[in-house]
Amino acid sequence: MFDRIANELNTLLVEWENKLILLSEEQVSVPRNGQGRNIRQIVGHMVDSASNNTHRIVHLQYNEIPLIFPNYATHGNNDRWISIQNYENENWENLVNLWKYLHLHIIHVIQQINPEKLQNEWVADKDQKVSLRDMVDDFPRHFRLHLSEIEELLKPDKK
Repeated sequence: MFDRIANELNTLLVEWENKLILLSEEQVSVPRNGQGRNIRQIVGHMVDSASNNTHRIVHLQYNEIPLIFPNYATHGNNDRWISIQNYENENWENLVNLWKYLHLHIIHVIQQINPEKLQNEWVADKDQKVSLRDMVDDFPRHFRLHLSEIEELLKPDKK
């Protein structure tokens, strides 16, 4: 059902794993984007996204609907997650491996979704509900957005 999404994410993981692992300490720590994040923090945010979305996918298939589940990404909370987990000082190789394996796992979880649950919704914010289908359909866009942020930070003029 979500083969296109699984294939797209798998392709991006294969393409980006070696790119990320080969980056120098300076490359992952120094340049910062408009949000003040370096590459290490962006990858950490992607880890948080995969983890939180995996939990939402699971909860949306057995809990009362609409699901009340914290939205870690609103009201500056995603920056709190980055800070509290101190991605700034995480071992880079470990972080890249965590990024890879959490995304491989969410791909697996996405492929296990019960089609009868796709319209189940969670409360993303006040007056905003998101269906399981829409959340999964949007995941690759979010993934690519952060990869493009990393590409931007790797441009020669950012060094």
